[in-house]
Amino acid sequence: MESLYDHAGGREALRRFVDVLCTSVLAEPALQPLFGARRPEHVDHLTAFEAESFGGPDDFTHQLGFAHLIDVHRGLKITEAQRQRFVELYLAAADASGLPGDPPFRAALRSHAEFGSQVAMQNSHARADDELHPLREVPKWQWPDSSGDKS
Repeated sequence: MESLYDHAGGREALRRFVDVLCTSVLAEPALQPLFGARRPEHVDHLTAFEAESFGGPDDFTHQLGFAHLIDVHRGLKITEAQRQRFVELYLAAADASGLPGDPPFRAALRSHAEFGSQVAMQNSHARADDELHPLREVPKWQWPDSSGDKS
């Protein structure tokens, strides 16, 4: 079966998506405290993460490592309202950037955003390593099964 990465249109399509997402997140007052000023490398890092998660090249793991992702979220104290708003903007960015709109792909995007934002929120409140989410590698997202869960 085709990977989510290929179905999305590969790296260029995901970079467009991430660029739209980052622009909308930085314009959102509730999320500005979490993201601060836009750094050019953030789009590259998030594009690499999304690509690897969806079955593309594993550049994120080899260039940054998952510990980087934990470090950038630590101490942010993400609220549930901020997490939900991020997911809304994530899905809106998929529309605005022209990612495929078929229901199975969108279900995968939603479950990825929901799961990832839950992990980020938990890690943002962790005072010690034992309070971190146990995930320590880029999750490999698949097409949803009949229950809508990731494989």
